[in-house]
Amino acid sequence: MADHEGPVRVDSWVWSVRLTKTRSAAAAACRAGHVRVNGERAKPAQPVRPGDEVRLRHAGRDRVVVVTKVITKRVGAPVAAECYVDNSPPPPRPEQVAVVAVRDRGAGRPTKRDRRELERLRGPGH
Repeated sequence: MADHEGPVRVDSWVWSVRLTKTRSAAAAACRAGHVRVNGERAKPAQPVRPGDEVRLRHAGRDRVVVVTKVITKRVGAPVAAECYVDNSPPPPRPEQVAVVAVRDRGAGRPTKRDRRELERLRGPGH
């Protein structure tokens, strides 16, 4: 395992503990403002140390983790789970997720009848 004594770049650490699939995705999340370290927006090169709180908005979900061990190399999932304490809120139940209407490819614009059926399903106020 690649334990590291000093601080490590936040994009590298987020990728190493498998919170994102690629390091470039982690760096892009930092540049977009989706990563916060101790409440402050983080640039990709910002250092993280044990005890820091890292918040990541990824795939429509907020992840809140506290760093327990800094590593520089990507490791397996069981080892990665030992490097942080996950304080994330549970994912929303399927009933709470908004339903998105799906139309067949090539079906064209919705007709007036289709639109009225959608409005009836959505309920008043939409």
